[in-house]
Amino acid sequence: MIRKLVLYILFLVITFPIFSQNEIDSLFIKLDNEISKQKTYDIIKESKIENLKNLLSDKSLATENKYFLTNKLISEYQYYSFDSTLYYIEKNLAFAKEIKNTTFIKESKLKLAKLLATSGRYDESITLLEEIPSSSLSEELLTEYFIIYKRCHNELKNISIIKNVSTKYNRLYNVYKDSLNGQIIDLNKNSKLFLEVTEQNYIDELNFEKALEVNAKRLSLAKMGTREYATITFFRSFMSIEVSGNKEDQKKFLILSAISDIQSSVKDNASLANLAIILFEEGDVDRAHKYINFSFEDAKFYNSKLRFLDISNVLPVISKSYEDKNRIQNNKLKKQLIFISLLSLVLMVALFFIYKQYKKIKIGKEHLKKANLKLKHLNDKLNLTNNDLKRLYEELSITDSIKEQYIGTFLNLYSDYIDKLDMYRKTVRKYLVTNKINELLEITKSKKLIDDELKIFYSNFDKSFLHIYPNFIKNLNDLLREDEKIILKKEEILNVELRIYALIRLGITNSSKIAKILRYSVNTIYNYRVKIKNSAINRIEFDNMVKKIPS
Repeated sequence: MIRKLVLYILFLVITFPIFSQNEIDSLFIKLDNEISKQKTYDIIKESKIENLKNLLSDKSLATENKYFLTNKLISEYQYYSFDSTLYYIEKNLAFAKEIKNTTFIKESKLKLAKLLATSGRYDESITLLEEIPSSSLSEELLTEYFIIYKRCHNELKNISIIKNVSTKYNRLYNVYKDSLNGQIIDLNKNSKLFLEVTEQNYIDELNFEKALEVNAKRLSLAKMGTREYATITFFRSFMSIEVSGNKEDQKKFLILSAISDIQSSVKDNASLANLAIILFEEGDVDRAHKYINFSFEDAKFYNSKLRFLDISNVLPVISKSYEDKNRIQNNKLKKQLIFISLLSLVLMVALFFIYKQYKKIKIGKEHLKKANLKLKHLNDKLNLTNNDLKRLYEELSITDSIKEQYIGTFLNLYSDYIDKLDMYRKTVRKYLVTNKINELLEITKSKKLIDDELKIFYSNFDKSFLHIYPNFIKNLNDLLREDEKIILKKEEILNVELRIYALIRLGITNSSKIAKILRYSVNTIYNYRVKIKNSAINRIEFDNMVKKIPS
C-alpha cells in the first residue's frame, strides 16, 4: 500500500507540469474560440436590452413599474456600457423623485455612486455619498453604502503618491471596513456577501492562504459566464501567485476570468489586459498584442476612464514590440527575396559560361584523345609503382582499422558491463520491493558501484585514447578560438567534451551511440557538441577536421 502511494505521488510530481501546460494550452484555445464568438454574446445581450426597452416604452406603465424595469436595464448595462448605465440611473432617479419614494432615491444615488467608483471617478462618488445620510438607510442600502465608501478609499490610498494623503485614505478605509464588518456580522456565514468581505479582510492581512480557502467557497457558488465568476477567478489569479509563485495558475485563472467576461458580455474587464501583460513579459508578443487590443476595444466600447488609463500604460509598449517584430520579419523576407534574385542572376550568368565552356571542352576532347595515347604508355609504367603504393596503403589502413577496432570493442564491452551492473541493481531492487528483504539485504548495493565503475571506465578510456593520440588535446584546442580553449582541471585526463570528440575521432559520430557509451542523455551529448562547435574557428568543417587529427 505504501509503495503504491509513493509511486502515485512520484507519478504526480513527474506528470503535473505536463498536465498543467496541456491545461493552459487548452484554455488558450477555449479563450480564442470565445473571443471569436464575442459578437454572438453581444447580440444576445442587446436582445435582452431591447426587450426591456420595448416593455419600458409602454406609456400605460405606472411610474413605479418603470422604475423596476429601468433597474433591470441598469443591471444589463452596468458592465456593458458606462454611458447607458449612467443615463438610466439618472432616469431612474427622476422616476424616484417623481413618485417621491425616498428609498428609491437613495437606492438610485447609491447605484450612481457605485458606477462612478468602478469607473475611477472616486472623488465624484464620495461627494455623492456625502449627500446621503447613513442613518436614514435600510440595512441592505447601508451595507452597499459602506462597500462603496470602502472601495473609494482603498483605490485612493493605492494611487496616492503623497504619504500623508495615502495614510489619511488608509485610515478612512479601515473605518469603513470596520463599519462593513459590523454591518454583516449577523449574515449567514456562507452567504456570498459575507464570504466576499471575509476574503478581502484576509487579503488586507496578507493571509493569502486563508483568502484562497474563502475564494474557493465563493467559486463553488459562482457560475461560469457571469460577472461574479469572472471577478472571483480574477482575484484568485493574483492570490495564487502570492501563495505558490506559480505563474501557470495565475494565467489559468485569468483565462477563466476572461472567458467568463466574454460569455457575459462584460466590457468593463481587467483579466485579459493583465493576461496580455504576463504574456508580453514571457515573450509571447503576438498573443499579448491580440489580447491587449481586444481589451482596448472593450474599454472604448464601455467608455471606462479607469480601464483606458490602465491599458494606455501598456498598449504602446506591446504595440511597438509587435510592430518591431513584424518589421524584422519583413526585413528578413526582403533580404531573402534580394538573395534569391541575386542567386537567379548568378545562375543565369553561370549557365552562359557553362555553355561556352562546353564548346571549349568539346574541342579539347579531340586534343585529349591524342594526349591519352601518349599517356597510356606512361600509365603502364606508373601501374607498377601504384601497385607498390597500394600495398603500402592497405597495410597502413589495416593498422588504423585494428587500432580503431580495438578501442571501439573495448568501449562497447565496458559499456555492456556497466549495463549489466545497472540491471543487477534493478533486479535486487525488484526483490526488495517484493519484500524478500532478509534474502537479498546483503546483495543490495547503492548506485555508487556504477559511479565507481564509470570513473574506472573513463580513466581507462582516457589513458588508452591518449596513448594512441598523445597530442589530441593540443590539436583539438588548435581548432578552437583562443578564449574558448579547453582547460582541464588538475585531476582530469579528459573531460566530457574531449571524450565526445575522442569518440568522433574514432569514427563514432552518432550522438545516440556516444550517449550510450558515455552514459549521458542524447540531449546532453547534443548540447556539448553544439557548445564546442560554437567555439570553433571554422564551425562548418570542425567535425571533419577533428576526424583528421593525427595519431
